[in-house]
Amino acid sequence: MYLKTFSSRVLFKCFNLGVVASSKPLSARDAAAAVLVRRSARGYNNNGKHRYPGPATAARGRVVDLRSDTVTKPGPAMRQAMSEAEVGDDVMKEDPSVNELQQIAADMFRMEAALFVPSGTMSNLIAVMVHCRERGDEMIVGDLSHLHIYEQGGSAQIAGVHSTTATTLPDGAFDLEELESKIRHDYPDPHYPRTRLICVENTHNVKGGRVLPLTFLQEVRALADRYGLSVHMDGARVMNAAVAQRVAPSTILQHTHTVSVCLSKGLGAPVGTVLAGPRDFISKAVRCRKALGGGMRQAGILAAAGKMALLEMVERLEEDHRNAKTFAQALLDCDPPLFAVDMAAVETNIVRFHLQPSFSPSEFCDRMGQVGEGEEAALGQGIQVLMYPYFGNSVRAVWHLGISPEDTQLAIRKMQFVASQFLKEKVRAQ
Repeated sequence: MYLKTFSSRVLFKCFNLGVVASSKPLSARDAAAAVLVRRSARGYNNNGKHRYPGPATAARGRVVDLRSDTVTKPGPAMRQAMSEAEVGDDVMKEDPSVNELQQIAADMFRMEAALFVPSGTMSNLIAVMVHCRERGDEMIVGDLSHLHIYEQGGSAQIAGVHSTTATTLPDGAFDLEELESKIRHDYPDPHYPRTRLICVENTHNVKGGRVLPLTFLQEVRALADRYGLSVHMDGARVMNAAVAQRVAPSTILQHTHTVSVCLSKGLGAPVGTVLAGPRDFISKAVRCRKALGGGMRQAGILAAAGKMALLEMVERLEEDHRNAKTFAQALLDCDPPLFAVDMAAVETNIVRFHLQPSFSPSEFCDRMGQVGEGEEAALGQGIQVLMYPYFGNSVRAVWHLGISPEDTQLAIRKMQFVASQFLKEKVRAQ
C-alpha cells in the first residue's frame, strides 16, 4: 500500500533535492511526500535548507562546488585504468589489482599489511571492532571527531563499544592531561568498561582541515604505550597532512598502530578506503569486513582507481591548499569586513570562516548558490558557488581536484558580489 502511495514516479521526482517536470500532476499526498524528501536532504550539519540546485539539476552559468572533496570525479586516465584493470575474486584473495593496491598502501604507510574496504565509515568501524575485542570495551575519541559525530554511533550500535570523549582543541589535538584522565584503571571491576583505544583524526574536519602536530602524535603514542592501549588514526585526509607538513605519510603514521585512509576525497578515486596496520590486525579486519557486508568480488575495477590515487594524485593536493589559502585571504581582504577567518588555521584544503552576526551562514550559502539579480551583468556570467553552513555559526568550503585556480577566482568574485549586495541592502534598510 505504501509503495502505491509513495510511487516510484515521486521518488524519481524528489531525487537530488529537486522535483523534475512531469506531464502528470502530483497528487496532494505525493506533493507532500516530495516536500518531506527535500526537507530531509542533508546539509552537512543540518543547518538550514538550501534553495540552490546541485550540479545534477539545471544551473545558470558556472558551478563551483565547494561542498566537499567527496564530489570529485575520476578523470579520463583513471577511467581508462579502471576499464583495463585485471580482476579476480577478492574475497578469495585472487584479485591482482586489489592485492597490488593493498601492497602499495602498506609499503607507503610502512605498515605490515593493508585492506581495501568500501568506505571510511566502514574502515573506522572495523578498526574499532578489532582493537576493542570485547563488547563493552571503551575507546577515547575527540568530542568533535568525524568518528564520534558523523558515523551514526556505529561503534556502539554495531560493535557494542562505549565511547568517552576528550575535548578537541582548536588545532584538532587534545590536552594530554585530560586524555590521560579519561583512561580507566578499574578493570576488572564489573562497574566500568575497559579502555582499549585512542582515536585521533588527521586532518581534522570540523576544525577546518587542521594538521595534527607530529609532537602531539608522538606524545599520544607514548601515553598509549604506557597504558597498553592502541592508537587508531582516522586519516581520511592524512595525505593532505603529509603534503602540508612536507613529510612522507609514514612519518606521521609511525606514531599510530592503525590508519584509515580515504581514496575518494582529494585523491579523486570514485570509491574506497584503505585500512592499514599489523598483519594480525588486518587478518581480523578481513573477518569484520565480511560481517559488515564489505567483502567485494571483482573489486579490481575500483582498486585500479585507488592505485592511481595513491601513486599519482598526492602531490597535486598542494594546489588545493594554495587555492584554499587564496580564497581565505580574499575573505579577509573584503572591505568593509564581513568575514572572520584565521589564516594560520588554513593549513590544507578546508576553509572554515565566520560572518558578521547580521549575515547568517544559511543566508550567505543560499545567496552564493543562486544567480542573483544583476549578477550576470556585473560579473559577465552567473556563478553558483556551493558550500555548507557549518559548526558554530560558520561556513565550510573545501577545495579538490575539480576546482582550478580559475574556479577559485570565480568563487572570490561571487563572494565579493554577494557581500556588496548584502551591504547595499543593509544601507537601504536603515
